[in-house]
Amino acid sequence: MGVLATGFDLTGKIAAVTGAASGIGRATAELLSEAGASLVIADVDEPGVRAVADELAALGRRVAVSVGDCSRRETAFALVEAAITEFGRLDVLCNVAGVPCDIPLSEVEPAEIERIFGINFNSALYGCQAAFAAMKDSGGGSIINVSSTGIDVAHHGNGLYASTKAAVAMMTMALAAEFGPSGVRVNAVAPGATLTRFSERHLYDAEGRRDEQKYQEFVDRMRDFSPLGIVGEAIDQAFIILYLAAPASKYATGNIFRVNGGQSMAW
Repeated sequence: MGVLATGFDLTGKIAAVTGAASGIGRATAELLSEAGASLVIADVDEPGVRAVADELAALGRRVAVSVGDCSRRETAFALVEAAITEFGRLDVLCNVAGVPCDIPLSEVEPAEIERIFGINFNSALYGCQAAFAAMKDSGGGSIINVSSTGIDVAHHGNGLYASTKAAVAMMTMALAAEFGPSGVRVNAVAPGATLTRFSERHLYDAEGRRDEQKYQEFVDRMRDFSPLGIVGEAIDQAFIILYLAAPASKYATGNIFRVNGGQSMAW
């Protein structure tokens, strides 16, 4: 096997992916599995994540499922425990689960602040804590968090979401410094506009009615922000996550990888 193949080969590795029922999480699970990893995939959407697991199992892939609210610390530790119980260890954790918030900071209520920070930030922190406990004495590993291009720009109505993702970015760098001596790498991906279920909220008007024109206007606006004139797909983020999970990235830690078509330059 050549250098290129071995650099991206995950044969024998054990990976866990949160938010795996759809979007970037699903694309990541599919790609890591194709690269040879055995998986534990997690989501609060039990039917959705089990459907993904069934599809991967039908391809002969090794996959287990963990279901729970990722904003709870015990859920993160249960996910890691599932990997150890099912496969003996954990080598890679991908903290992908996240939710949007379009409420201006001047109007957002305390309950929503707690909910968004719980899912977007707390879940990633708890996942990192749980993964580190498993990885530090077993030869190291790789943790990949998902931040956002929103950390680089100020956009009306995006303040709370962007704040949670900025926190994820700083946490990633801080944990890279903490975990590095144990051989555990921590990096983050900061996606730009990526068309998944996450962006489908733009399909609906204020009354909840489906509005295809509204959605197309959103897509066109996001495309215009990119010097390349394109928007992202889930697989675009999954490929950078594969790199960060694989031996090819052994010298990368504490980085925020912006896969956004240049949107943060032009926004």
